[in-house]
Amino acid sequence: MVLPSLLNGMRTRTAEPSGWVLDPGTQFLQDGNVRFRVWAPFSPRAELVLQRDGEERIRMEKERFGYHSKTLSAKEGLRYVYSLGDGKMRPDPVSRCQPEGVHGPSELANPNSFRWSDSGWGGVPQKELLVYEVHVGTYTREGTFESLIPRLKYLVNELGVTAIELMPVAQFPGARNWGYDGVCMYAPQDSYGGAFGLKRLVDECHRNGLAVFLDVVYNHLGPEGNYLGDFGPYLSNKYKTPWGPAINYDDAGCDEVRRFVVNNALYWIVEHHVDGLRLDAIHGIFDSSARHILSELGEAVHRMESVLGRKLHAIAESDLNDPKVVLPRERGGYELDAQWSDDFHHSLHALLTGERFGYYQDFGKLGDVVAALRGGFVYDGKYSNFRGKTYGASSKGLPAERFVIFLQNHDQVGNKPDGKRLSALVSPSALKVAVALLLLSPYVPILFMGEEYAETAPFHYFISHTDPWLVEAVRRGRVEEFAAHRWEGAFDDPYAESTFESSKLNPQLREEEGHREVFHHYQEMIRLRKAHAALRSMNRDNMEVRMLEESRVLVVRRWEPGEEEVLMVFVLGGERVRIDLPLDHGWERIYSSGGEVSSDRGSPPRGSLDLPPYGIAVFLKEG
Repeated sequence: MVLPSLLNGMRTRTAEPSGWVLDPGTQFLQDGNVRFRVWAPFSPRAELVLQRDGEERIRMEKERFGYHSKTLSAKEGLRYVYSLGDGKMRPDPVSRCQPEGVHGPSELANPNSFRWSDSGWGGVPQKELLVYEVHVGTYTREGTFESLIPRLKYLVNELGVTAIELMPVAQFPGARNWGYDGVCMYAPQDSYGGAFGLKRLVDECHRNGLAVFLDVVYNHLGPEGNYLGDFGPYLSNKYKTPWGPAINYDDAGCDEVRRFVVNNALYWIVEHHVDGLRLDAIHGIFDSSARHILSELGEAVHRMESVLGRKLHAIAESDLNDPKVVLPRERGGYELDAQWSDDFHHSLHALLTGERFGYYQDFGKLGDVVAALRGGFVYDGKYSNFRGKTYGASSKGLPAERFVIFLQNHDQVGNKPDGKRLSALVSPSALKVAVALLLLSPYVPILFMGEEYAETAPFHYFISHTDPWLVEAVRRGRVEEFAAHRWEGAFDDPYAESTFESSKLNPQLREEEGHREVFHHYQEMIRLRKAHAALRSMNRDNMEVRMLEESRVLVVRRWEPGEEEVLMVFVLGGERVRIDLPLDHGWERIYSSGGEVSSDRGSPPRGSLDLPPYGIAVFLKEG
């Protein structure tokens, strides 16, 4: 988004080709000087404290609306803090680099130092997205951005995904964290490799044809190292979130807070070349303004899309079951590109595992899976026992590409006491039928790292806070959360380094018996999705879903007019089944996990299909 206020004085700055510059923050000017600008309305005066040849204090010039600025000669690598009127020394709220962590000084980083090689990159269309979620710290032994690079060819050429989604990378306390405790929203985590490492990873992803999504947290800030409240009214006690004070989007001083957040979204896109943002837990974003912050952010991203000439995405993690999230702005919506459908996961998980803890109590019937396949939402205005109220609204008329679905993700695995993955909870056959439903559906699928070969390592919740009181508070919070959901069992200490280490992947499992078969199944489902027009299509109007409830069978028919038709049979129960199918001449079986088809004589012929427990059969008819 190019705003007039962001372009003031642009002739003297080194701007990105997009014309966008980060302001407030630090800008390297064409005359070799650097402009420092900070929003600190709580401070009547501010000083820039430079760490060169000792400590050098420089009084900043006060501007309107609580801004302070100073232009001077400075070089990349210089460390600095801001001294506020009460004598507090604080890192830059818009710091690009925190080499000593969240409590240390900021480091001056020139965004133009990195030489990109992705000028021809145009992004990945929404309908081609097949996303792979990664936690940087546990995906490899090294746990860095650059250590992911050797895995990219595997993800593209062997598995077949088209995008990776990084869990939050904004600077958090310590070296071990999921990332949702980030407090320096513009500084890529130093223990992961900082800005250079992230840029190199993104550049290599684009070289290999992979889009990059970044998980960003605009609903709260972490508790440790959160110094924004010393600068201005970034936070508000007007609303309550599960994580502490809400970000101030609609109270006094919110204009500059909103600018801070929208700038952050554009910063990752412009300076780090990311292709999309996954907006964390938007149900924790509270805004009663005439224009919601999500609408403003989405519009900014889409304007930048036209400026940069590459496809960008803004996707919401939402359990609101509210079509407003993706509806056009002229219809009162936020016009984001897609939102998560938790109901797809919940319905399949509850059916296959038998779990009824927490929100799973609302699910467990085959009809829930049918509803999720047909509509994206199961709770679309129905009464929810878990919530104790009528919940959700109809998604009728929304395109399928507006929904993101999954079998597993960091939340669904890591927010349970044992951190077990789906492959540890169900049989290999049950896992395979779930995978087929995920990847042969018309929605945007997300895979969680390691699930493609049935990784055995759990994924636990872990932290490395430095405040002992806070560590103990996290431990207590986990106990209370598990009790509230009636999840039983012991859990590993989130602060222990062993909890983090046990969550690291073991990619060599992919070659071992059992794991190899699961991996080949993922490969084949992805191949089928890409190879057939009826399965690539995201037109829900060209899909029929029927169920045989007694035998726990789903029959899904998808077609692309004039090209092909696909008929799929899924057994979601533990009994062998035999059903009759209307298979006339021209049908070919293109996949089966077992079972036989025999054609009866007559006109037209019919197919009698025999399938084992959790069996799958896929038939194709061309023309």
